[in-house]
Amino acid sequence: MLFCFSGNGQTDPLQFFRNLRSRFSNNNSDLASLQHKLKYYFRKQEYIKQAVTHKSVSKEPRENYERLEFLGDAIIDHVISENLIREFPYGEEGLLTQKRSALVQKSFLAKTGERMNLLDYLTIRGSVDLSQKKVSINQLANVYESIIGAVYLDGGIVPCKKIIENTLWCHRVEAWESVNYKGRLIEECHSHQLKPPRFVVESTRGPEHRKTFQVAVTIGKERFSPGIADNKKTAEQEAARIALKALALND
Repeated sequence: MLFCFSGNGQTDPLQFFRNLRSRFSNNNSDLASLQHKLKYYFRKQEYIKQAVTHKSVSKEPRENYERLEFLGDAIIDHVISENLIREFPYGEEGLLTQKRSALVQKSFLAKTGERMNLLDYLTIRGSVDLSQKKVSINQLANVYESIIGAVYLDGGIVPCKKIIENTLWCHRVEAWESVNYKGRLIEECHSHQLKPPRFVVESTRGPEHRKTFQVAVTIGKERFSPGIADNKKTAEQEAARIALKALALND
């Protein structure tokens, strides 16, 4: 399953007519296919064309995706942050930051772009080697962000939210399960010949149904800022993330 589209089955009349116009006026079948996949049809086709154009094709800022990528990055952060506030009404800032980081990190955005086969729509010169994993990951994430930026300029925040929720947010559990900061910290300490990290529950607060845990990491004699969350496991993960960042071991 690529996407998690859901709805009441009703068709937006405006989108229906945009769909018709796109199919009859746009000669680029790839762009029409991409818009069908997004379930969003652009009023200004130049936005979606720019969103899938690499700077190797044109260095003109208004003709490649970099400006749209910049915008899309901010919009994705905004939408994910808003959804997290609703999903975790009692969540601490540390928990929310951890959850958002897992969703918006480049590797997971790239996985989302891969689900959507976004490289199939990318206009790029042959001098850019997409067979290199790092290059392809960057391009998949960049194009996903640029498409969101393009949709925002064309139609505002509402269609952006729908696309983000149907392609990224719906896979949030996978993102949250895939990031193991605690395991990464243990591995990094071993590879850098540091003492193994110790995770200490320093305090618990609140009633049973709203309890929060404060966990700190110590490596040798050094103690790092604690992680705080509504369960011990998540607090340990947040504490490990903080320690990795402090040690400059987290990418």
